[in-house]
Amino acid sequence: MISTLKTERLVLRSFKDSDLDNVFKGLSNPDIIKYYGISFDTKESAKEQMKWFANHEKNETGKWWAICLKGSGTFIGAGGLNDIEREHNKAEFGFWLLPEYWGNAFMGEAIPAILNFGFQELNLHRIVGYVESHNTNCKKALDKLDFTFEGTMRNAELKNDTYIDIEIYSKLSTD
Repeated sequence: MISTLKTERLVLRSFKDSDLDNVFKGLSNPDIIKYYGISFDTKESAKEQMKWFANHEKNETGKWWAICLKGSGTFIGAGGLNDIEREHNKAEFGFWLLPEYWGNAFMGEAIPAILNFGFQELNLHRIVGYVESHNTNCKKALDKLDFTFEGTMRNAELKNDTYIDIEIYSKLSTD
């Protein structure tokens, strides 16, 4: 089990089997998967994501949290670190939020908690975010959190039969 993280309005906790419906709701939503690397067509297929969360935790290659409202415990999204490389003290950061909770600065609250965990508890030095070039909301969020734009990987991934550019953002423990 990963550490529970708390902010003023949120609790970030380990995933539970009962989160499957919400994970499917999020990762099948066109507004979320528009810029997200994976999607699921059925609740049964979304179980693969739940296994992915558990396997990363078990193998210590990632740590992901269910993001919930403090008090009610309502699931609103997910965020975490993956591709943790202990040799280089670095990891990749990712997150998503159910659309009905957009515009409430929840990610501006959850992301620092995850980053602090990475820097302080995992002793990471570098956390990177890979963002599709057209994902302006994500880029704005990372800018507000003082991530540094490092550059663009042109035609880096194939999505819906079209090559897309991926922008690289990073934050260092010394920033």
